[in-house]
Amino acid sequence: MQYPHAALQAMHVKKTAMVLPEPEGKRIGQSGVGKDISLLVLGDSSAAGVGVSNQNDALTGQLVSELAEDHRVSWQLIAQSGATTGWAREVLLQENPLNAQFVVVALGVNDVKNGVPLRVWQARIQQVLDLLADRHGASGIYWSALPPMGRFPLLPDPLRQLLGQRSDRFDAALRGLLERHPAGRHLPLDLDLDESHMASDGFHPGPLIYKQWAQKAADMIRDDQDLNKGATTLLG
Repeated sequence: MQYPHAALQAMHVKKTAMVLPEPEGKRIGQSGVGKDISLLVLGDSSAAGVGVSNQNDALTGQLVSELAEDHRVSWQLIAQSGATTGWAREVLLQENPLNAQFVVVALGVNDVKNGVPLRVWQARIQQVLDLLADRHGASGIYWSALPPMGRFPLLPDPLRQLLGQRSDRFDAALRGLLERHPAGRHLPLDLDLDESHMASDGFHPGPLIYKQWAQKAADMIRDDQDLNKGATTLLG
């Protein structure tokens, strides 16, 4: 941290922060009727749905519900609290997730707060993008923007300000990498982070924020499908 006071705040937050569980519910399945598509959600505690009690109200559940209105969706969630981009790279190298046409990624917050150097993070993003596209068949990788950590209710100043500035720098680098990757898409997170819509820990999304996030991802996926109507998919 840039200031000793912020470093002390970070230690205090880590020691005293409420730890919420990952929600119950299925992490793989099929839903809907229509054209076959496949979906992988990959990431950290927000991808895992921390902040709600059931996967139906989390990012994956709400995204699948959106897409299943007019598609038959084969889907899988691979996520865990504390996950970093390096963790995702190892999962993709060592495990055999669903080969998915569409991947929604939520990674970066833990890299930011754990002090991972920006250049290291960029290299890991590139590795994850290449693995998803080349090894797992993804034609659309929707990497969620880093959230505005400078607005998280849990964090005190100056820690909140410093993490906010760092997350902004990381997100700018992420956007640049995604623009240069054929399958990469930057999924904006201009969401309503009013404290009343956050989870009780002041750090994770609540159901309304997950719903907004899922709707944005579904809209981007549908837009890409409209541009590629001749493309069929996949299945892993």
